[in-house]
Amino acid sequence: MKKIIIPALITTLSFSSVIDNYLTNLKNEVIKVEPNFKGFDLKRGEKIFTSTHMGKKGKEVSCTSCHGIDLTKSHENFFTAKIIEPLSPKTNPKRLTKEKKIRKWLKRNFNDVYNREGTAKEKGDVLTYIMSK
Repeated sequence: MKKIIIPALITTLSFSSVIDNYLTNLKNEVIKVEPNFKGFDLKRGEKIFTSTHMGKKGKEVSCTSCHGIDLTKSHENFFTAKIIEPLSPKTNPKRLTKEKKIRKWLKRNFNDVYNREGTAKEKGDVLTYIMSK
């Protein structure tokens, strides 16, 4: 029984520390531009995640175009038709466990939807929203 509990605990701790460290780094970046910054906001993140924009391929898209509304379920990628596993780390413990991958995919996905790299504040807000799901 302990063999099951310990890996789950390690995964949870690993997930938490990776996200906490990355969000702290993002927060420090935001504070340089906005000294009165109070913290990342789930509602701002939801708006960023669900609003539609003219994407890089000239089609109107949002983050939900590829990840769906329910982040606890798999969804078909709008561009490639490949299945994307659930984005919610509560459902998919492989999500948000490596900072390098988080940075890579945030950069790529902001470019796909917004035709630009997201700001530190936007990235923090989106991650806060994703972690709430």
